Amino acid sequence: MKNKVYLVGAGPGKPDLITVRGLNILKEADVVIYDYLVDKRILDEAKEGAELICSEELRKERYSGSSLKAQGRINALMIKKTKEGKKVIRLKNGCPSIFSRLSEELSGLVKEKIDFEIVPGVTAASAASCLSGIPLTDRRFASSCVFVTGNEDPKKKKSSINWESIAKNETIVLYMAVGNLGLIVFKLLKAGKNENTPVAIIQDASLPNQKILIGNLGNIVTKAKGCKVKPPAIIIIGEVAKLEKKFNWLRLNKKVLFTGLSEERFFIKGIYFHIPMIEIRPLEDYTEFDKWIKKIAKNRGHQPSAINHQPVFDWIVFASRYGAEHFFERLRAINSDSRALADIKIAAVGNSTANKLKEYGIIADLVPKKETAKGLLAEFKKILRLSAINHQPLTIFMPRSDISDKGLSNALKKLGAKVTTSVAYKNVMPKDLPDLDLNYFDEVMFTSPSTVRNFKKRYGEVPEGVKVNCIGEVTSREAKRQGLMDNSL
Repeated sequence: MKNKVYLVGAGPGKPDLITVRGLNILKEADVVIYDYLVDKRILDEAKEGAELICSEELRKERYSGSSLKAQGRINALMIKKTKEGKKVIRLKNGCPSIFSRLSEELSGLVKEKIDFEIVPGVTAASAASCLSGIPLTDRRFASSCVFVTGNEDPKKKKSSINWESIAKNETIVLYMAVGNLGLIVFKLLKAGKNENTPVAIIQDASLPNQKILIGNLGNIVTKAKGCKVKPPAIIIIGEVAKLEKKFNWLRLNKKVLFTGLSEERFFIKGIYFHIPMIEIRPLEDYTEFDKWIKKIAKNRGHQPSAINHQPVFDWIVFASRYGAEHFFERLRAINSDSRALADIKIAAVGNSTANKLKEYGIIADLVPKKETAKGLLAEFKKILRLSAINHQPLTIFMPRSDISDKGLSNALKKLGAKVTTSVAYKNVMPKDLPDLDLNYFDEVMFTSPSTVRNFKKRYGEVPEGVKVNCIGEVTSREAKRQGLMDNSL
């Protein structure tokens, strides 16, 4: 089969701003050649075993447009991998068609007669506009908008930018202009732009450390130096920039740093920034866990009415959706399925875990109203009381992480249950957690003791004035122990 290259826009930075089509293509690729500005979290969506190559490794100068040889190396790599029969995606920051050397890469593919498809992405200008509340056009202030590079190819003998013409536009958007801002402002003023024209600089648009600087052409260079503005940044020049004060929804809303893995929720109060402090990974060796899975799977084929039939466990308790996920993955790995659980009752700690079980065709027999380990234990007290009357201690199996708190299993044992726990997955600290200005947030929300510990290790303290919120008493205790939460609370 003749393969082709997909040139895909990854969006401005935030991983979920990639298009649905771009994401679907990424998931099928064998080779991903990505820009260094692409958020590494988006690469988690690549399939297992995909070769991930940062284009920065093939460049000598990060912000320079002069590296023709480096671009040639990127082209050669795309061509080489495609001719090897690999499914190749060139994952470009923003949109491939805007200031991203698209034609240079296409020229190499066309020369080698390699098929390609271009998938558009959210460009940085659009992201900076939307995430600052600054519309690029407005009936009152701007019926025209122009995108301009602030960093031309230095090999050009003469600039192709006509600043006199550019200055006549009501909105000017500058890409890659931080280093040349002083010269650009000088040229715009010389071309007749009023020094009181509003200017907004949006640094790291769409990321949790996004910063916005507001000024005008007369003072923006001094302000940018004082605030140490650095790339990547988008600069918006025009009357529309003054609308940031009224429409910057990020600034006007409560901002919460959410440290857990739960799916993002919408239509809720405040703005949630999901930066998971934990990462779930499979075990390197499933020998021990599979031993219990095989014993459970022996139930398959038994009839409830069979003489002396007794399942190895009365209950399986899933304290997280990841336990459920890895349990059923291993059940499949030994060529079994959910029918093996026909005679076993299932408990889930909450609705998130219960919904994950439904994906495997399992309706939990028990989901506590209070979706915590404490709520689950309260429900089991009633069940265990009945089993004690019948002199039949319950047998319970609990898949868990390698660092999970053993409070629930120990509490069940104290109530008379025979509990077997087995490690089903690893809970680790993610690599490449981003630098964050924690003062940007109004609240930090911890979802488990491990999110607390990893936060402490990576970021240290929570700044004064930033509220700490914890889900569950165990998490609260850990936050207090780590000094991230007042012991009096």
